[in-house]
Amino acid sequence: MENKKVVLAYSGGLDTSYCVKYLKDDKGLEVHSVLVNTGGFTKDELVEVEKRAYELGVKSHTTVEETENYYQSVVKYLIYGNILKNSTYPLSVSAERVSQAIAIAKHAKSLNADYIAHGSTGAGNDQVRFDMIFQSFLPEAEIITPIRDLQLSREEEIAYLKTKGVEMDFEKAAYSINKGLWGTSVGGKETLTSNGYLPESAFPTQVTKDKAEELTLGFENGELKTVNEKRFDKSHEAIQYLETLAGPFGIGRDIHVGDTIIGIKGRVGFEAAAALLTIKAHQALEKHVLTKWQIYWKDQIAAFYGNWLHEGQFMDPVMRDMEAMMDSTQQNVTGKVFMTLLPYRYQVNGIESDHDLMSAKFGHYGEMNKTWSGDDVKGFAKIFGNQNAIYHQVNGDS
Repeated sequence: MENKKVVLAYSGGLDTSYCVKYLKDDKGLEVHSVLVNTGGFTKDELVEVEKRAYELGVKSHTTVEETENYYQSVVKYLIYGNILKNSTYPLSVSAERVSQAIAIAKHAKSLNADYIAHGSTGAGNDQVRFDMIFQSFLPEAEIITPIRDLQLSREEEIAYLKTKGVEMDFEKAAYSINKGLWGTSVGGKETLTSNGYLPESAFPTQVTKDKAEELTLGFENGELKTVNEKRFDKSHEAIQYLETLAGPFGIGRDIHVGDTIIGIKGRVGFEAAAALLTIKAHQALEKHVLTKWQIYWKDQIAAFYGNWLHEGQFMDPVMRDMEAMMDSTQQNVTGKVFMTLLPYRYQVNGIESDHDLMSAKFGHYGEMNKTWSGDDVKGFAKIFGNQNAIYHQVNGDS
């Protein structure tokens, strides 16, 4: 391995900091770190991460800006599908890993790297997602995964870095935090067992708002374009702005329990205020503007799409087929959604849309109608229930 090139998927956290020192000092590799920004870093943070990488000893560090592409290719469809894994988790991290892996593989190919490395453990989903993409895009490069291969605990990683003279906030490093456009995941000792909630200090965004605020979200063809009448040309910027408004309420916090790709159960904490509010607002608007069967079939497609994406199968061509169907459903998903934000919760108050199918000119549900008569309903009910009536009469149930 001496002096050969390795491209490392780098975030600046504990795991990837360990990987830099291990690959360089213990394996003698020329380490080229690459960070793929999918909306989780500010400009100042990116500068600090790059500085940190060079202090650890990388030969080169590259930042790839992927936020807009990540939104257009992945997040947009998570909104169209109103996708929450197990009705809870907005795929905050699993969605972005595919975009990151593809960008990293392309960078490794441009450098003619001999190896490609990531800091995934051997017990989670990310190892599979990264491996599958790397194998598809760069089959000639060997994959190195120090944390997985050495079966390291976070405590062992910290102890190793201390022996190397590395200084960092090791107390903060006790929690694994992954921040992106679609939310932030938080893993720690509390999520390793089936009982226990993360402490307030573990969440990156602290709760600082305690008074109710009104929120108006504007959608155009299914995409978030305005927040409190403030217009954004790029929807990912609207999502980021919404996070700054809603995050300090502690909205969108939870612990997701689910089945991993490798067959074990896992727990992970997360905060995703903008993701949750966008999905719930979008879903409320769709209830008014889509037909019953549009909603039904889109829900079936979306459930599979979210699960297949979660399991790292974004490159399967069936995903493009499902995206085409979801695209088609969004042509009338345009309007405003009115919400109220409160500490740790929110409420949807209603919508306004030119495409609202709950139009008063056709009647008021439960009170009166304007498009049919009582005799029409009698005939409809008789025909609509005819097969059931025949079944029960033939089989003596009535």
